Amino acid sequence: MSDSQAMVSEPVLKNFVPYKPKKGEEYMNEKQREHFKQILLDWRDQLMQEVDRTVHHMQDDAANYPDPADRATQEEEFSLELRTRDRERKLIKKIDNTIELIAQDDYGYCESCGIEVGIRRLEARPTADKCIDCKTLDEIKEKQLGS
Repeated sequence: MSDSQAMVSEPVLKNFVPYKPKKGEEYMNEKQREHFKQILLDWRDQLMQEVDRTVHHMQDDAANYPDPADRATQEEEFSLELRTRDRERKLIKKIDNTIELIAQDDYGYCESCGIEVGIRRLEARPTADKCIDCKTLDEIKEKQLGS
C-alpha cells in the first residue's frame, strides 16, 4: 500500500516533540534512533488501545435487534470497525518490523537507493523505508501500471 493509499491515520501523538538535530550531528545516531523508537512505541500503544476499545464496544453494543434495518446497520458498523482494525493490525506489524530495523541499526535509509530518508520525513511517517524521490517514482509506476 502506498503512502497516499494509507487508510489508517498517521500518528497524532500526545506530547510529541520534534527532534532538533545539533549542527554537525551524525545522522541516525543513538539519540535519533531512540527518538524514533519512542515515537513508534507510542504509536503502537495508541493502536493497541483502539483495538481494546473496539473489542469492548462490540461486546457492549452487540444486540440482536428485531428490526432487520437496525440489525443491518449494526452489522455494517461492526464490519467497518473490523476492517479498520485489520488495517491497524497490519500497521502494528509494520511498526514492529521498523522497531526491529532500529535495533539492527538499519533504520532511516532508503531501501532502494541507500540515501538518508530524513528526520522530518520519518517524523511524518515513522515507518517510511524509502526516500521521497524513490517513493514518488514507485507511486508514478503504480499509477502507470494501474491505468
